[in-house]
Amino acid sequence: MAKDSTFDVVSKVDKQEVANALNQAQKEIAQRYDFKGTGAEIDYSGEKLLIKANSEERAKAVEDVFGSKLVKRGISLKSFDSGEPYASGKEFRIEGTIKEGIDQPTAKKITKLIRDEGPKSVKATIQGDELRVTSKSRDDLQEVITMLKNFEDADLQFVNMR
Repeated sequence: MAKDSTFDVVSKVDKQEVANALNQAQKEIAQRYDFKGTGAEIDYSGEKLLIKANSEERAKAVEDVFGSKLVKRGISLKSFDSGEPYASGKEFRIEGTIKEGIDQPTAKKITKLIRDEGPKSVKATIQGDELRVTSKSRDDLQEVITMLKNFEDADLQFVNMR
């Protein structure tokens, strides 16, 4: 009897690379002429990312700088979730988070996509914040990986291919 082949779909972010991107962004913001005197800064406290500036445009510019540093370090912008700028006193703030793990609604979307568009022999099960995809055929699993590479809602990695 043939043994089933499996792989896991995860969404992980290297915390050290995020810290490096944040440090690079802070240095660039401190040195750039167009940020001088605008109160522009970016802080990260493990969970939340806080961007501050004296205008909405400056806050968005700081967000763009941080995003470009993430991309240069190999972290997808799908992992960075930021809110809309809001006024807080005399400054504008943007709060953001670095998404890790696959949340329940996204996991359900992925399993539905696999069920609807993937090969019929493939089964996907949700296990906490990751998914396990199973099939008798490795070729079918490769087809699912190819299909999920274009998934828009999350940055996905494929691990533990057995």
